[in-house]
Amino acid sequence: MKIAVAKGDGIGPEIMDAVLSIFDAAKVPLEYEFVDMGKWVFDKGFNNGMTPEAKATIEKLGILFKGPMETPKGKGVKSINVTARKTWNTYANKRTFQTLYGVDTVFSKAGIPIDITIVRENIEDTYGGVEHLLTHDVALSRRFITRPGSLQVIRYAFEMAKKKQARRITCGHKANIMKLTDGLFLECFYEVAKEYPELKADDVIVDDLCMKLVTRPDNFDVVVLTNLQGDIVSDLCAGLVGGLGFAPSANIGDHICIFEAVHGTAPDIAGKNIANPTALLLSGFALLQHVGLLDTASMIENALLYTLESGVHTGDFGSKETPSLNTTAFAQAIISNFGKKPAHNPKPAMVDMPTTCTVINLDKNPMLESAEGAQERIVGVDFFLESNLQPEEIAQKSLRHGGVKFKLVNISNRGTQVWPTGSKFTNLVNQYNVRFEGIDETPLNQQDIIGLYVSMTGNFKIASLELLNQWGEKKGFSQAQGQ
Repeated sequence: MKIAVAKGDGIGPEIMDAVLSIFDAAKVPLEYEFVDMGKWVFDKGFNNGMTPEAKATIEKLGILFKGPMETPKGKGVKSINVTARKTWNTYANKRTFQTLYGVDTVFSKAGIPIDITIVRENIEDTYGGVEHLLTHDVALSRRFITRPGSLQVIRYAFEMAKKKQARRITCGHKANIMKLTDGLFLECFYEVAKEYPELKADDVIVDDLCMKLVTRPDNFDVVVLTNLQGDIVSDLCAGLVGGLGFAPSANIGDHICIFEAVHGTAPDIAGKNIANPTALLLSGFALLQHVGLLDTASMIENALLYTLESGVHTGDFGSKETPSLNTTAFAQAIISNFGKKPAHNPKPAMVDMPTTCTVINLDKNPMLESAEGAQERIVGVDFFLESNLQPEEIAQKSLRHGGVKFKLVNISNRGTQVWPTGSKFTNLVNQYNVRFEGIDETPLNQQDIIGLYVSMTGNFKIASLELLNQWGEKKGFSQAQGQ
């Protein structure tokens, strides 16, 4: 089977060479097609950080094994890592964090074992990177949480938990504040949970989750979260088991999968052959398992665990009383321990079931859409306008424009109501949300909204607007604080 390999930037080539040397010594039946991705590709003028040939190769082969990559700063380009995940819809980011004997942490010293799998939604949330300056003082980032996208990653998490024979699956969220976005994600979680009655499913507010993870991490098994929260929590979990040097990552999609270490390029030590390849090697195990090389993955992982348990280490961890090995020597130590098993948590022998990558040629973009539960109707509009006037002055000017179809409902500033009631102690910025709703259930259409928009521009600069939609009795918009 042939896979695409991108060595990456900084320490990437060194740790990738180390991992592939281990694979070669184990006679892993894979062929590698090396592709051009990373900072040096950006510097050649490719704004997505990869050459067209690299993109075509990855889409043909379906699997990318990549080292850490750097995105140039201050050039207005997007992260190559995020671009790759989003372009190929690798919607589930799976990161496994386990106690590794020989890697000392406060929990290993206390005898508290850790085995946590974080499943992070990988496409949506604020990682859409859709941002605007509404005024010179106010920036807006749009947060996308979709039902189809949430169902994709949550169903993957439940399937993975079932195969893992997990004792618990938890949804981390902030639905107490973000009632529509996180609320939708949580709703999807419990919708999917009904299909898996054998699994214990529960939810925890994300700040409480972080506190519980650093006090009793052994209480958690599989945790699924939205993109940004999942990014933060997965790095927190890396700290529980020794740092990002021990944090593998698998990005799973329906057609293309990406396996990578989550740590950075470490340019300060690049070229010195002293980097720790463990995270990339752990990601390589996930790759081998994904393509059905189960026994091969177990054999190499047992050699790694035995090596760590023996006290062998690179310079970033381990006992200061024993000399550290460089990257190449660390890889050779693992190779020399092929066939050995650690005393703690050895991986069982399994039967290799190699798969053949299915080449998929799509003639159009897949459309993800769920059925509407009730008929959609427009019930109003939010105008986001730029002004440094006081709320009462905003209200008096806005009231002139409602006409016979609209009533002014409320005015808020940074999400807090300032009209018709409010407090003089509420600090204001020069961007208001002015909300109009229809009078007495009057049916509204987009032409009505456009007419009101044109009228309002006689007094204000409208920076943005959002329709207020409703499905049956379900409102598709939030209320202001204090409303």
